[in-house]
Amino acid sequence: MYEDFQIGQDYLVWTGAGETMRIEAWGRNSVRVRATRNDAFNPHDWALLPKDKVVEANQSTIDYQNKIEKTSDESCSISLDQNKGEATLTNGSIIVKARSSHHYVGSVGYEVFRCELSFWDDKGRCLLREAPAGGSLMLKARQYEPIAGGSYGLKVSFISSQDEHLYGMGEYQQNILDIKGCTFELAHRNSQASVPFVVSSAGYGFLWHNPAIGRAVFGKNRTEWEARSSDQIDYWITAGDDYAQIESQYADATGHAPVMPEWGLGFWQSKLRYWNQDQVIKVAHGFKERDIPLDLLVVDFFHWPHMGDYRFEDEFWPDPAAMVRELDQLGIKLMVSIWPQVSIASENFVEMKKRNYLTSTEAGLDLDMMFEEPSVNYDATNPGAREFVWNLCKKNYWDKGVRAFWLDEAEPEYGVYDFRNYRYSLGSDLNVGNIYPQLYNKGFYDGQVAEGAKGQIVNLTRCAWAGSQRYGSLVWSGDVGSTFEDMRSQITCAIHMGMAGIPWFTTDMGGFHDGIVDTEDFRELLSRWCAFSCFLPVMRNHGDRSLHSAGGKESVKTANGCRRSPSGADNEPWSYGPQVEQVFRKFIKAREVMRPYTRSLFREAHECGLPLVRGLFFEFPGDRMAADISDEYMFGPDLLVAPVVEAGARARKVWLPGDEGLRWCNLNTGEELRGGQEVQVQTPIDVIPVFARDGKDHGLQGLV
Repeated sequence: MYEDFQIGQDYLVWTGAGETMRIEAWGRNSVRVRATRNDAFNPHDWALLPKDKVVEANQSTIDYQNKIEKTSDESCSISLDQNKGEATLTNGSIIVKARSSHHYVGSVGYEVFRCELSFWDDKGRCLLREAPAGGSLMLKARQYEPIAGGSYGLKVSFISSQDEHLYGMGEYQQNILDIKGCTFELAHRNSQASVPFVVSSAGYGFLWHNPAIGRAVFGKNRTEWEARSSDQIDYWITAGDDYAQIESQYADATGHAPVMPEWGLGFWQSKLRYWNQDQVIKVAHGFKERDIPLDLLVVDFFHWPHMGDYRFEDEFWPDPAAMVRELDQLGIKLMVSIWPQVSIASENFVEMKKRNYLTSTEAGLDLDMMFEEPSVNYDATNPGAREFVWNLCKKNYWDKGVRAFWLDEAEPEYGVYDFRNYRYSLGSDLNVGNIYPQLYNKGFYDGQVAEGAKGQIVNLTRCAWAGSQRYGSLVWSGDVGSTFEDMRSQITCAIHMGMAGIPWFTTDMGGFHDGIVDTEDFRELLSRWCAFSCFLPVMRNHGDRSLHSAGGKESVKTANGCRRSPSGADNEPWSYGPQVEQVFRKFIKAREVMRPYTRSLFREAHECGLPLVRGLFFEFPGDRMAADISDEYMFGPDLLVAPVVEAGARARKVWLPGDEGLRWCNLNTGEELRGGQEVQVQTPIDVIPVFARDGKDHGLQGLV
């Protein structure tokens, strides 16, 4: 019934029963769907680029192994069928069917208005459809539960293929690869980054375009997306022939990762924490004297007097500019840690509080954390607050030569994760909280671009949301434990982050918590993690290390005896004895040899939106075994990596995907093997199974 729809050039609008729904072409083979019971849609685009910017991204033609073709002549068409009461919107290879109906229901005594959506590809396959009413059940696919103040608790329910395989959703600490059947909290925590983009083997990608705290359920019988408090339903769907095309279209719609600077390709060194200028210079020279390549050195947290001062503490850092100059002469970049917390003792607290640049609480004390000192997070959703913090960092770091930032605590972290109790300038944490890490990173990226650094920006960050990739965000997996179980989970974290559209990912080598330097167990774990890190987008050593003796940490005090945050035990490659140092040397050398290949992978991520770390399914979608192997992955298209993830293991089984016509070369032994079989591989402490696809070893044969 065409009267139920308003038709535009590339959109259609349905109204009924107090609800307004807009279905709109939004990028190649993609649509955006919004629905609300309010009088207007929320104007924010959150993660999606404005529609005209997505169109601009489609003008160029990029070919990734003849898979991705972008054209500028796609057009949207809309048709109506009066008899069926159905409107059909076609945008490239995605087709949306909106079926409107209203009929009298005797049990309720009035007309019921409905509009049911289904999503199809151009081959006639149903990708996803809204859950039906269920006859007398009278279910609703779009549910609005009223909340005092005008928002709603929202839930959208879909029916999808029971046989589909799902990947993405960001970083959750588990080792499940195919997430069909899983449930996820849509919220950030330390070591959890909720990026609500999921990709299906059925040929679609789905972005829940809503920064509200909520839940996602991928059941066999239905898929459900929930927001605990929100103004509107908002999601985006894209259709593609393969994973590469879907990821490319998602990057067009939400923004491409920038070019990774050359100094991001090598080895990064960090610890908890280098606490004075002399230490930093000594460690830098230690690498040079030992002839161990080093691209970047990190100054971690509490190099400041108080959180929120955003500067070096003078006593311990008398001349930061001179320190940066000396590091530059050694060919080493310096990265400094930034926290969003502002201590009540900070020299900036009163001004930031007065200007409403800090978050607030709905009840109780206006405090977010008590770690080291009482503090409040700065409000990164406030553009003025972002500018204020950047200007402080520009003055105290950038102008002294610092060019890279570690944007820690980016969730942001709270002492208690009670999302009901925090408020930002954009709204309550329940409504908008998941946008925080994206805007936190945006504030620094925009500032660096304004200083002329475009093309040379990479900022390490502990969390991300959809769209974060366009702000130079290198996400690491947070403060995970130092166990083999934790290490194994980082494999699936890396794969799922890439599928969620965040191609830049890394981990704390050896894990963050509880690594004890002088134990054989931890030295084994660190050796295995070092080899694994060699084949991640960024190879980075970090962790809070301890010794068995003398309390295990290094205490820090000012000249007048005031306590400062302690430092962990030494964490340099040579800190663990000659055997571990040799493992580091081996894989740092491999990383250097692999630099041209890694550079090409970052270029693909920039141009095509493709992940560097890929599940086997990505390159071998026709291999049934590849769909759910969680302890192997592809590093780009050519290298299969199978980390050793069990303590004491000196051999492991490896699945070689593909068919008999494919050849895999064991880069340790040189042995060539056919695809489509499981093999047993010997894994001495300094060996990680890596196989080159059809001889494409990138100079690594005999090095790993």
